[in-house]
Amino acid sequence: MSIKPVVALIGRPNVGKSTLFNQFTKSRQALVADLSGLTRDRQYGDATYEDKSFIVVDTGGIGEADDGSGNIDDYMSEQSHTAIHEADIIVFVVDARAGMIGADAEIGKFLHTLGKPVYVVANKVDGVHDAAPAEFYALGLGEPYPMAASHGRGVGNLLEVLTADMPEQENIVEPRGLKLALSVVQTWVNRRS
Repeated sequence: MSIKPVVALIGRPNVGKSTLFNQFTKSRQALVADLSGLTRDRQYGDATYEDKSFIVVDTGGIGEADDGSGNIDDYMSEQSHTAIHEADIIVFVVDARAGMIGADAEIGKFLHTLGKPVYVVANKVDGVHDAAPAEFYALGLGEPYPMAASHGRGVGNLLEVLTADMPEQENIVEPRGLKLALSVVQTWVNRRS
């Protein structure tokens, strides 16, 4: 028996992490807009693919504006780093339209130091040359998975690879403390109603 694996979605702001989160969770839980910095905190959701189940974590992003000055970009970066350290598996989302930029390379260098499985997703491949995702091989993190998360293209391919070594749902044990905490909150809510 094992506990559900945790998959963190990380990358620069506005690369499609929240859209991918919604695809994984089959929900509209994460806010999605063409606006950088919309997601700021970590958001957790349950995802299931075939007979595999995992926890997915959406993050605000790690960007070039993270300078230690205590602004919102630093806060978002801190939240992303917390998710990275909590995760069993990292999905590094990059923007195929923008191509690889310095922040992607810096994130890639950091991910090399973790010793965790990392999957690179070249998102937003709609309307770009088929070879565009290939430039992300330079990160040295393996094959980039081309995806158009907003249309669901490529999501199934990634989920198949991502969940290949995960335990089947019936072999997963929920942590007892989590159920207890939810039970206490539900009891409190019911009494207040």
